[in-house]
Amino acid sequence: MAKIPATIVTGFLGAGKTTLIRHMLSNAKGRRIALIINEFGDLGVDGDLLKGCGDATCTDDDIMELSNGCICCTVAEDFVPTMEKLLARDLPPDHIVIETSGLALPQPLVRAFNWPGLSTRVTVDGVVTVVDGKAVSEGRFAVDVAAVDRQRRADENLDHETPLSELFDDQIACADMIVVNKSDLMESEEADHLAAVLKADARRGVQVIRTAMGALPVEILLGQKIGAEADLGARHEVHHHHHHDDDGDHTHEDEHDHDHHHDHDDFESFVVTMGEIADPTAFAERVADTIRQHDILRLKGFAAVTGKPLRLTLQAVGPRIETYFDKPHAGPRETRLVVIGQAGLDRAAISAALTA
Repeated sequence: MAKIPATIVTGFLGAGKTTLIRHMLSNAKGRRIALIINEFGDLGVDGDLLKGCGDATCTDDDIMELSNGCICCTVAEDFVPTMEKLLARDLPPDHIVIETSGLALPQPLVRAFNWPGLSTRVTVDGVVTVVDGKAVSEGRFAVDVAAVDRQRRADENLDHETPLSELFDDQIACADMIVVNKSDLMESEEADHLAAVLKADARRGVQVIRTAMGALPVEILLGQKIGAEADLGARHEVHHHHHHDDDGDHTHEDEHDHDHHHDHDDFESFVVTMGEIADPTAFAERVADTIRQHDILRLKGFAAVTGKPLRLTLQAVGPRIETYFDKPHAGPRETRLVVIGQAGLDRAAISAALTA
């Protein structure tokens, strides 16, 4: 039985995690998404905010709240039972999204997916770290650093001496995708420079994406297929902050939020069509090279392979490519790929590279 994917969304207070998740729920495209919120401070604020989203994929039954402190301290008595309750449903979710508290480290949560009873049934699809682009570019890590420190001092479970910069490093070290939010508040050169710096600091292959209002297409946010729980050595904690190696603190996020709906103008997709291919391995390498050269976020589609009755399915998240033969061609024997990326893709060059 296929494991249910779970996406972990982390990031400091005010970075825009709730706005990102609310946008995802209202653009879920039929996916059944369950949401787990690890709350601190003003309990229930984010939960109430998300429950008011009015979308069919966002019912009260699909939102669960962990209010007993940071997840790493309460894995056995809180997090695991919550997950088991979700998995025991007659109609389990297609995807689970977990919003961590603002100062929680993601590593202990990823580690919890190796617990007996969970490891065979769910997998960490990816860790998404949301950063306040404007604040980070100005040398801060949150829109109101003093407020974050006040919240931290109020929680006796936390190490009050660790600089925010070290917590930030841990969130970047664990990320599979870094979302630079509030990019609309930055000059384009400023946003590009910050994205380049974060990419250099992150692990190899981590995608850095600029957004405004958390408006990230669901097909980019979900479906990373990382399996992060099997990759803990690569995403080590840079620092250890208290005796549980984790931190947690959360109050209502002061999101960069407005009443108007933000569309997906920052992203684009197009289709490349070609004839049959002769060598699937060489073709996959050509696709990976094209993705790297043009910073393509996602690429998916089908290829007709000479002499093969079944079509070749191809899915890429960044340069990681998965290929397999699935079923006979329903229509013409052609190769058809959908390319997705940030706005401004050089369509002609990408098409030329793929069809070379």
